[in-house]
Amino acid sequence: MGRYFLKVGYKGARYSGSQVQENARTVQWELEKAFLIFFRTPLGLTGSSRTDAGVNALDNVYHFDLDESQLKPGHAWLKPEGHIRALYNLNAILPPDIVIHGVYPVAPDAHCRFDALAREYHYYVYRLKDPFRDDRAYYFPYQLDGDKMQAAASILLNHQDFSTFSKRGTQNRTSLCQLEHSFWEMEGETWRYKVKANRFLRGMVRGLVGTMLQVGRGKLSISAFQAAIVAKDPRLADFSVPGHGLFLVRVYYPESILPAQ
Repeated sequence: MGRYFLKVGYKGARYSGSQVQENARTVQWELEKAFLIFFRTPLGLTGSSRTDAGVNALDNVYHFDLDESQLKPGHAWLKPEGHIRALYNLNAILPPDIVIHGVYPVAPDAHCRFDALAREYHYYVYRLKDPFRDDRAYYFPYQLDGDKMQAAASILLNHQDFSTFSKRGTQNRTSLCQLEHSFWEMEGETWRYKVKANRFLRGMVRGLVGTMLQVGRGKLSISAFQAAIVAKDPRLADFSVPGHGLFLVRVYYPESILPAQ
């Protein structure tokens, strides 16, 4: 039995999130359907990160186990350069808004979720109407104070408990997250928020962005923002920003598990 990591990108607009759900179309459902067609045997996938409805990913990771002895002789997977051919065929089966970037053999005990060192997200906000960005960034036509937003983003680095930015009704094993970086940068008329941490709570990045945008508009002071973090109360966060502005950019692993690709 061999274990493989699968690196995947997708545009989340048509999906109810990344993880399989009952009576809902998800990224994992499409992947498992393509695998069933290609391998002619059902293969369950395990995901590294659960992205919500509408959220995009440049590089999410799944893993799966495959007993190659069950494949018929001559199957593309078993031929020389079989993984490259399989990658082409799987992408041909998948819908155009999902792409497999690579398939990598790993140790039998490697786990795409539990072995991840960190995850990095970017959120895009644009101020000037742009029909070519309306499904990949949040149109927010208001004047923003970048210095205040940057100050708020920096304050987050001093905290570990992000209960305030976890959607209510979520049962978390812990609300502690270790942020490695948190900052805003400007690209033309588009703001991009970059955040990297060992783990994220459900809705956390959108809660952070929405609340910091209130700081940027002057509707929430820096001191009130800091007080909201300490209060550990999700009612004080703004989760209203849409999922389509959010991108899972990368999942990081030790070199011993998945060498840099």
